[in-house]
Amino acid sequence: MTFRIETERLYLRESTIEDAELAYALNLDPDVVKYTGDPPFISVEEARIFLANYDAYEKYGMGRWYMFLKDTDEFVGWCGLKYSPKLNEVDLGYRLLKKHWNKGYASESAKACLEYGFVTLGLEEIVARADKANPASIKVMQKIGMIYKGETNFDGEEGVIYYCKK
Repeated sequence: MTFRIETERLYLRESTIEDAELAYALNLDPDVVKYTGDPPFISVEEARIFLANYDAYEKYGMGRWYMFLKDTDEFVGWCGLKYSPKLNEVDLGYRLLKKHWNKGYASESAKACLEYGFVTLGLEEIVARADKANPASIKVMQKIGMIYKGETNFDGEEGVIYYCKK
């Protein structure tokens, strides 16, 4: 595995099927998936099947990258860019294990992903969405310099959309 984004404290890499237990554990916490609209995986095997079929890296040169602490290799969560052909846009997203909340890891990794998108991929604009009831996620978007674009439907809930241009 050669792809890697590094920050001061973290490294991000492509997920593999060997990460199934990490994916399962991350989505198992109801607080972690509360505002995502995603149901938790019902088993490690379901997570493995999802990861085995995750083709965004090959298709688009981007995806949700698994995040680890540089000094210990401890799994933190994921952060990354997702291309949506239906909307013809690239979305920034992040999801962290609860024990890693409020440590600045979401902002640190999100900033690195924006830089990768603009510098390496040559993107012109990246958006991010959040449920209005999720102030922590909105704070990350603001902290990394994204600009409020408006309200949006976020998986059936009232949401906000932010953007950043090259």
